[in-house]
Amino acid sequence: MTNDGTAKDRQLSDFRVNADEGTLTTDQGIRVDDTDNSLRPGERGPSLLQDFHLREKITHFDHERIPERVVHARGAGAYGYFEPYDDSFSEYTQARFLTTPGRRTPVFVRFSTVAGSRGSADTVRDVRGFATKFYTEEGNFDLVGNNIPVFFIQDGIKFPDFVHAVKPEPHNEIPQASSAHDTLWDFVQLQPETMHMMMWLMSDRAIPRSYRMMQGFGVHTFRFVNAEGRSTFVKFHWTPKLGIHSLVWDETQKIAGKDPDFNRGDLWEAIENGAFPEWELGVQLVPEEDEHRFDFDLLDATKIIPEEEVPVRPVGRLVLDRNPDNFFAETEQVAFHLGNVVPGIDVTNDPLLQARLFSYLDTQLIRLGGPNFPQLPVNRPVAEVANHHRDGYHQTAIHKGEASYHPNSVGGGCPVLAGDASAYTFYPQQVDGKMIRKRAESFNDHYSQATLFWNSMSVWEKKHIIGAFRFELGKVRRKHIREGVVRNLAHVDHHLAVAVAEGVGVASPEPAGETHKRSSPALSQAVDPVRGVATRKIAILVADGVDAADVTTVSEALTGQGAICEVLASIDGSVHDANGETLEVDRSIKTVGSVLYDAVYVPGGDGSVEELGKDGDAVHFVTESYKHGKAVGGSGRAAQALLERAGVPVPAEGVVTGDAAATEFTSAFTEAVAAHRHFGRDSENVPA
Repeated sequence: MTNDGTAKDRQLSDFRVNADEGTLTTDQGIRVDDTDNSLRPGERGPSLLQDFHLREKITHFDHERIPERVVHARGAGAYGYFEPYDDSFSEYTQARFLTTPGRRTPVFVRFSTVAGSRGSADTVRDVRGFATKFYTEEGNFDLVGNNIPVFFIQDGIKFPDFVHAVKPEPHNEIPQASSAHDTLWDFVQLQPETMHMMMWLMSDRAIPRSYRMMQGFGVHTFRFVNAEGRSTFVKFHWTPKLGIHSLVWDETQKIAGKDPDFNRGDLWEAIENGAFPEWELGVQLVPEEDEHRFDFDLLDATKIIPEEEVPVRPVGRLVLDRNPDNFFAETEQVAFHLGNVVPGIDVTNDPLLQARLFSYLDTQLIRLGGPNFPQLPVNRPVAEVANHHRDGYHQTAIHKGEASYHPNSVGGGCPVLAGDASAYTFYPQQVDGKMIRKRAESFNDHYSQATLFWNSMSVWEKKHIIGAFRFELGKVRRKHIREGVVRNLAHVDHHLAVAVAEGVGVASPEPAGETHKRSSPALSQAVDPVRGVATRKIAILVADGVDAADVTTVSEALTGQGAICEVLASIDGSVHDANGETLEVDRSIKTVGSVLYDAVYVPGGDGSVEELGKDGDAVHFVTESYKHGKAVGGSGRAAQALLERAGVPVPAEGVVTGDAAATEFTSAFTEAVAAHRHFGRDSENVPA
C-alpha cells in the first residue's frame, strides 16, 4: 500500500458502476430494449409472469431499503486519511498506523445523530456519532465514538431501556428525533447516573455548528499494549482544526425547517470545495499501576479524566478529502464494530463497552443480511483476508480449493496460523471473582462530575443550559417527572435546580448538600476558542442602488481568508448598483434565512438601504442575526440606520459600522466574524 491512501481507491474501483454510460441491461447482463412497458398479450392485456425484466426491476425496487440503524440512523460520511506526527507512542503501543510517521492510513468517517430516524433533521438537540474506520495494513480498526466524552449509562444491559426511553413514544410515535418528552425524562429522573451526560446534552455541545467544528471522543477507556506486552490505559480525543463551535437553540429549530440537511450539506460542500476538514487525534494515557488513583472509576463511561489531571497528548492528524460516490453503498452500508481492533489496541472491562462488543456485530447481521457484510467494498480491509468462512447470504468471494476447515492436509494446511508478533494477542489480564450482578462501589458517584461540568461553564453557557432544561422539561406532561429531574439537579447545583424549577412550574427544591467548587476549563467552549473565518458563510444584503465597491471590498477581504460570501436580494437574478451597472445576486432572501449564515453585512448605497428597509424579510434577517449573537456589519449612515431599525444597537459587541473602504472596517468586521458568536451582548443574570 502506498502512503497516499490509494490502496482503498484501487480496492473500490472494481465495484463502481458508471450509470452515465453503457447500454441498459438486467442484473444478469442481458440488454434491454424497453423499460417503460411490461410484456402483455395485446396492448390492453394483463402483464405476463414471464417478463423477467419486469419482475427483476420491481423485485429490486421492493427490496431497496434495508432496516435503518436503531440508533445513529441519520448520518453523513467521507473518506480521508490519518497520519501520525512521529513515532513517540511506540513505547506505549505496537499499532503501527499510530507510530509510523509518513504513513497515511485510509479512513472512512461517519457522523450521525443518535435518536432520530433517517428522515429526521440534522440540527436537533442530540448526541452526535463520530465513528472512524481505519483501513490499516494490520486489519481494520474501528474507533466508534461520539462528540460527547461520556454516556448516559454505566452498564450496557441498560442500553435497550435508554434507547426505548429516548425514542418516540410507542403509543403515538411522537416526537421524532427529540429528547423533550415524558419517557426520556422519566428514565432520567429514576436513573441518576444519567446526570453528567444530561448536562452535556443540555449544553451547546448537543447542537454543533458543523461536523467540521465538533470534537470526537472514544468515550470508553481502552488499552494500549506495546511490543513487550505492557498495558497503558488510553482515552481517545478528536479536536477539530476549525475549533469547537455551536448553534443556538432558536436557530437550530428554524434551520430544521429551512434546511434539514444543514450539517450533511456543510460537510459535503466543504470537501467538494477543497476545504478539507481536519482533526487532531490526541490521547490521555494512564499507567496500569495508576488505575485506582482517581476519585472515580476509569471503567465508568459516565466519567471523564479531567485534562488538568491527565493532559491530552497529540498523536496525529485526520483529514477528510473525498466524498462517497454513492450514499447507500458506502455511508449507509458501512458497518462499525468495537471488536475490530489491531495489535497494540485492546478493550477493557468497562461494562458498557463489553455489551457494545456484542451489540454491534449482532445488529449488522440483520441490517446487512448475513455474515458476509465485511465483503462490502466500504467494509473490506486493505489487509489480506484468508479464512474458512463460507457461503451465506451475499457471498461475493469465490473460494477455490477443497479445504474449508482447520486443521487440514488437503489444502496444505492453509491458511496457516500466524506464528510471529504480527498476530493479534489479547492482553493477559488477570480475571477472577464470583459471578454476580452488581456494580463496583466506585461507580456510585453520579453527581460530582455533573457539578464539575456546570462549574466549568461561562455565564452564557450556563444561560443556554438553563434554557435547554426549561425547554425540554416544559414538553414533559407529567409534573412528577419534572419534579424528579429538579431534585436530581439539586445534587448538581442548587442555583441551577432553582432556575430550572422556576421555568417549568414546580417548587424549588431544598439544597441537597454542599457541592464542590472544582472546575475544568477544558470543558468550556468559551476558553481559548479557535478564531477564524475559513469556510464561514457571510450574507451580503443588497437592492437596487447598492454601492458595488462596498460589496467588492468586504467580499474580497473575507474570501481572501477562506470565507464564503453570498449576495442576497429580495429576488433572484441581479440588481443595479448606484452607477446603473448589473450586480449578480446569488440567492433570494426569501429562499434562505439568517440561520443559514454566520454573519450579515449591509453595504452602503442610499437607494439600496431604503429598499431593504421596506422589505420585512431583510429587516428580520438583520434582527435575527443579532439575536443569535452573530457578527453584523454596515457601511455608511444609511446602513447604520437600517441596523438601528432592525433593533441592532450601534455600537455593540460584534456590530461593526464605518467606511467599507477603510482597512480598519474590514479588519474589525473580519475579526467579529472570526469570533463566531458574541454572547456578551446579553446581560441577563445567570446563577454563578
